[in-house]
Amino acid sequence: MIAGIVLTALSLRPAITSLGSLLEEVRAGLGMSGSVAGLLTSVPPLCFAVFGVTAPRLARRFGPAAVVCAGMAAIALGLLIRPYAGGTAGFLAVSALALMGIAVSNVLLPVIVKRWFPDRVGSMTGLYSMALAVGMSSAAAVTVPMTEALGGSWQTGLAVWSALAAAAVVPWLPFVRDRGASPAAQAPAREQAPAREQAPAREQAPAREEGSGPRITRSRTAWALAVFFGLQATAAYITMGWMPQIFRDAGVPAGTAGLLLAVTMAVGVPLYFLIPRFATRLPHQGPIVVFLGVCGLIGYAGLYIAPAGGAWAWALVLGIANCAFPLALAMVGMRARTGAGVVKLSAFAQSIGYLISIPGPLLVGVLYQHSGGWGQPLALMAALMIPQIAVGVLAGRDRLVEDEAAR
Repeated sequence: MIAGIVLTALSLRPAITSLGSLLEEVRAGLGMSGSVAGLLTSVPPLCFAVFGVTAPRLARRFGPAAVVCAGMAAIALGLLIRPYAGGTAGFLAVSALALMGIAVSNVLLPVIVKRWFPDRVGSMTGLYSMALAVGMSSAAAVTVPMTEALGGSWQTGLAVWSALAAAAVVPWLPFVRDRGASPAAQAPAREQAPAREQAPAREQAPAREEGSGPRITRSRTAWALAVFFGLQATAAYITMGWMPQIFRDAGVPAGTAGLLLAVTMAVGVPLYFLIPRFATRLPHQGPIVVFLGVCGLIGYAGLYIAPAGGAWAWALVLGIANCAFPLALAMVGMRARTGAGVVKLSAFAQSIGYLISIPGPLLVGVLYQHSGGWGQPLALMAALMIPQIAVGVLAGRDRLVEDEAAR
């Protein structure tokens, strides 16, 4: 199970960061304008919102492990076919297949962690968050040099990442037919988790667990967490999709621009592991939210003032800012008392959050094309940090969605 979780996390972002490193070549190869390229960077959050909401229903019918296994197969197939689909429409259509697999896996990994490791939610969330950061940074760092080593074709450079997702299918196969309770769920509750992480005995059966739970829309904390998730996703997908282009327009070579994006992602490797563990030990996660938001403001200001001269510093600071993602994942597990609550909160926060994040990358592309520079896009990115800090502080309060829904 741990191997499956780690390999899945490694496979969840190369589809996006590899494309960011080769965006200029893909634009030229497919004849895209800046606005269409902005649409391309908005497709991931759109698919995550649309397909992520289906994850709880699929998990109830087939089991979470089976759904994640199918998701890995969809990613592998989509990444293999995508570069050769022909034209922008085909590229987008096949991308949706891979992104569908990413969407359901995004939602179900916190659920699987809560069910199988109820007494290690912070550690396991940190582990798969760190693996996700490794996948992001590796794809950003090696896509350009690997493409050159494989003959210089951007199609080959994108397709090769399908092998990682194919490998992630294998560990899930033993669990495909298993819809019963996990070992963690079968053990006595007092031996498994602190009181606020335990599910009542009547909710231990997974078949019923995902079907019950709080009415999430009644919880203010759930809405705050969804908005926080959406705004941090907006910043992350703008960074993954456009950051290499910002550096290239400032005169940075393509290989170095990809490496700078890799640095931004690599910063998250230790922090993605540490932040959830640290967050679960605090009664209020607001101070972490504020610190990460300030880092984002510093990074965007630096990109505006000296994008090439301070490139490495801005890449580092923005990498710290993007660690709002594992914090959001940790809060999903902390803001619900039961497994049923985690299922609903994860699907709600991620689906609503990704819907919120859709316009951001597209608007950046439009502003970039019509203004002819990065001043307006960077001003937008900095402005969005303010509400992200505000709702993050609200989401970080010591509240449980079950209690708020009941009231």
